[in-house]
Amino acid sequence: MADLIIKALLFVVMFALIIIVHEGGHFLLGKKNNIGVREFSIGFGPTLFGVNYHGTKYALHLFPFGGACMFEGMDGSYGIDEDDDEDNDDIDVAVDEREALADEALQYSEGTVPFPAAGVWARIATVVAGPVGNFLLAFFLSLFIIGSIGYDKPEIAGVIEGYPAATAGLQEGDVIKSIGGHKIVVYRDISAYTMFFREKSAEVVYERDGKDYSTVLTPLYSESDGRYLFGIAGYKGRVKANPLEVVRYSVHEVYYWIDITYKSLGMMFQGRVKADDLAGPVGVAKVVGDTYDEAKPDGIFYIWLNMLNLTILLSANLGVMNLLPIPALDGGRLVFLVIEVIRGKPIDQEKEAMIHFAGIMVILALMVFVMFNDIGRFFRH
Repeated sequence: MADLIIKALLFVVMFALIIIVHEGGHFLLGKKNNIGVREFSIGFGPTLFGVNYHGTKYALHLFPFGGACMFEGMDGSYGIDEDDDEDNDDIDVAVDEREALADEALQYSEGTVPFPAAGVWARIATVVAGPVGNFLLAFFLSLFIIGSIGYDKPEIAGVIEGYPAATAGLQEGDVIKSIGGHKIVVYRDISAYTMFFREKSAEVVYERDGKDYSTVLTPLYSESDGRYLFGIAGYKGRVKANPLEVVRYSVHEVYYWIDITYKSLGMMFQGRVKADDLAGPVGVAKVVGDTYDEAKPDGIFYIWLNMLNLTILLSANLGVMNLLPIPALDGGRLVFLVIEVIRGKPIDQEKEAMIHFAGIMVILALMVFVMFNDIGRFFRH
């Protein structure tokens, strides 16, 4: 029972931290640009706690699976309508309308403007700040992990007989430097390459005794692992890093998870990802629980490190997903803002709000599907 409570708390804290950082990024940049914030909330469903302070409602909701930073005017109520007058194509007209809108907003919240009335670059910065916050969180957590236990140097521990690496003569102590033209920085880059490029032959450059060698390997499918392998039997261990290396490998850690997320999305659109490969909050909760069970024999410190590593993965993943050009997500809003920069005036706010509302409905439907799929997978296993 105690372990179950700990797992639940770890899951809630991880999710809350990622959401607070994401929504906090929007909040801080919005405040910096004097944009009125109507509500800053964590979770959804019934309100557990709420307080109004300086025109903003701060709320904590029952289910900690999301959050919101709601700016004034983002629902279309402060929309700047376009009319058919040809003069409306003039940028100056859009600017005048925005200034008038800002004056109107002062009566609601002294010194702030609704989101549509702020300058376009201020709005772009505010929208981008959420995902950037997630990437920064991943980076700072990576600094702690790599500073504590080092990085996984791509120095191989050996090879598996019968697989291409053994046939080509690779051996313990070889350092893999590149595969198929892709630079290998950490050992996990090797596994990532075979995951996404699968059966493709590739030139492998490796270092042995200070000299570089190359060979061509074609991954072989492993029935037991269910994927293609070069036949490299793990790495020799983590290597402690100096301060500059800690920063370098932390940057790569964030890049690694961003790259993995984008490539995984590509696999999904290619039909190479099944429904069971998708995971929502229920699936993530199970992963947290399984990770806790695996790390527990090694002690609290390693439980802590494993939870931070999961947080890095989830934070980078959330940052990437929110930048997708899908209505209602940050990336969808950026599309409209880029269009505004190009055409010199904003798109009708009511029309944009309708498109984002449709996006929300689709996203909610997907969330429901993933949640029920998670629950079904849990009972099947």
